[in-house]
Parts: sequence; C-alpha cells; structure tokens
Amino acid sequence: MSASNNRLRTPLKTARGLGSAKDGTHHFVLQRITAVALVFLSLYVVWLILSLVGSDYATVHASVANPCNAVLLIAFVVATFWHAKLGLQVIIEDYVHTPWSATVLHLANIFICVLAALASVLAIIRIALGA
Repeated sequence: MSASNNRLRTPLKTARGLGSAKDGTHHFVLQRITAVALVFLSLYVVWLILSLVGSDYATVHASVANPCNAVLLIAFVVATFWHAKLGLQVIIEDYVHTPWSATVLHLANIFICVLAALASVLAIIRIALGA
C-alpha cells in the first residue's frame, strides 16, 4: 500500500482486523478491586502498627497471632502483591517493546510477586500458629 493510500484510511480501518486481547476489562477491574481492598486494609494495617508502637515483643507477637489480625494481615499481603503484579504488568506491556525482554520481565514479575507473597504469608502463619 502506498503512502498516499495509507493517509486515506480512517483510524477504524487501520485498527480493524487487529482484534483485542479480550481481557483488558478483566485486568482493569481486578486492578480496581485490589486498589479498593488496599484502601481499607492499609488503613487497618496503619492502625494496627500505630497501636503497637512502643509495645514489647510478646505483645506484638500476641497481636499478630490473634486470628482476626492474622487473616487481615494475610489479606493485606495478598492484595498488595496481586496489585503490584498487575501494575507492573501494565508497565511492562506499555514500555518494554522487545519481545524477549518483555517475556523475561513478565516471568520475573510473576515469580518475584508470588515468592514474596508466599514468604510473607508463611511468616504470618508461623507467628499465628506459634511456631
């Protein structure tokens, strides 16, 4: 197609046939859900930390071992790393244009977020179960 014909194409004609990934809305909704959850969970975690300022180790340990606190801390950790994974995925998709480096970064993003979330959840569970 010559350059003169390319100028006559509308943006819709240029985009037609490229299709869509069919999951952009799902990703957008998940990112917003985790963001809303993090607003409330972050307020709770800040309140918990401020209430424990100046406390001794036994008090902090007992507070984290409380089942309600442990569950909310785990929810905070999972939501945080899930939200981070989704956000970094968007950044990689938007700014990394080399296919092999995008693939490596996507895999690293998933691996690091999952590993950090598992380590954090394990730490909270060990404290909650008294191990």
